[in-house]
Amino acid sequence: MSQDDPPATTASGTSAENPWPLTRLAENLKAHIERAPATWIEGQLIEVNLRNGHGFLTMRDLEVEHSLPVTVWSSVLRGLPDRPEVGSRVVAHVRPSFFLKTGRLSMNASDLRPVGLGDLLARLERLRRQLSEEGLFDADRKLPLPFLPHRIGLITGANSDAEKDVLRNAALRWPAVDFEVRHAAVQGPRSVGEVIAALQELDADPEVEVIVIARGGGALEDLLGFSDERLVRAVAAATTPVVSAIGHEADRPLLDDVADLRASTPTDAAKRVVPEVSEERARIAEGRRLLRRALQDMLDRSARDLENIRSRPVLSDPEGMVRTRAEELQRLRERALLSVTHRVGRAGDEVSHLTAQLRALSPQMTLDRGYAVLQREDGTVLRAPDDAPSGTAVRARLARGSLALSSLGEPG
Repeated sequence: MSQDDPPATTASGTSAENPWPLTRLAENLKAHIERAPATWIEGQLIEVNLRNGHGFLTMRDLEVEHSLPVTVWSSVLRGLPDRPEVGSRVVAHVRPSFFLKTGRLSMNASDLRPVGLGDLLARLERLRRQLSEEGLFDADRKLPLPFLPHRIGLITGANSDAEKDVLRNAALRWPAVDFEVRHAAVQGPRSVGEVIAALQELDADPEVEVIVIARGGGALEDLLGFSDERLVRAVAAATTPVVSAIGHEADRPLLDDVADLRASTPTDAAKRVVPEVSEERARIAEGRRLLRRALQDMLDRSARDLENIRSRPVLSDPEGMVRTRAEELQRLRERALLSVTHRVGRAGDEVSHLTAQLRALSPQMTLDRGYAVLQREDGTVLRAPDDAPSGTAVRARLARGSLALSSLGEPG
């Protein structure tokens, strides 16, 4: 740097020939950083060093691998009800501080409070109500589990007891069971992201028909990842049925509520996702026995029905029906002939009677009694003398033959 060059006023004005002194940058950083307002933050203590009455802590984020140093001065530390411990979940009221001597960024805590079990449960209950109001826990959203899945997805910790329990008990129930296993952290800041990634991978596999998320229980703090809103929504969005097998009866994680089926333990999950082969064989044997019995009963009924049909007169004596009908037909013929003969006889009597009446009333009978009928030549019957004037040719018709007459023309 030339003595003639004025010092740069801004960082952008510096160069290799005109650099800032390191102190200038450190002072600028300190001034900029310490203008930030105080903030409440939440995390887990992964390191606690108490020296000279001060606390030098390291807080890690609950979901990702991010951490920050936190300094608790003795004046603040003395006012805390409990000493901070590694693994504790805390909230701290911090303001950033930059140490010029070491160039180290730290958070100065003016207050440090442990997150108690009651606080965690209250938060979970609020989230539970919110997700329930959205319908994520509704029964009509639950997907049914397949009776015998072709392949089962399993998400659990590597070499964990939960994995062994699921695989062993499922194989005992159905030896041909096939698993697609994905290992993921089941507690800590990496658990939620890894479980979600494994869930989405298995859900995209068309061969996987059901997914089991398993862990062998633990303290409430260890199971918080299974109540994470991101995981709950990922399970709700899955198109493959999901079984929750966390194994924690006292405080149910939200995963239990959104899963399509909740198993009390990983062993229980194995029993719920595959049938018992011996039980199924027994059911098949019982079904075959019932089917055989039903078939035999049907054959027996059919044989009895056939025997009853064969014993009926129409089959035992087929000619009997014809013979009976022939006899009936003969009787009908005789009755018809008798009826016709009777009717004809009665009609003949009526004809004879009418004939006698006709004959008794006929002109011929009158003539046979000695009477004659006078007629003109044209056949007109004479009924009065005027009908035959004098000289009219008249014919007298007698009972047998006729006589030719001549009218005198005088009235009678």
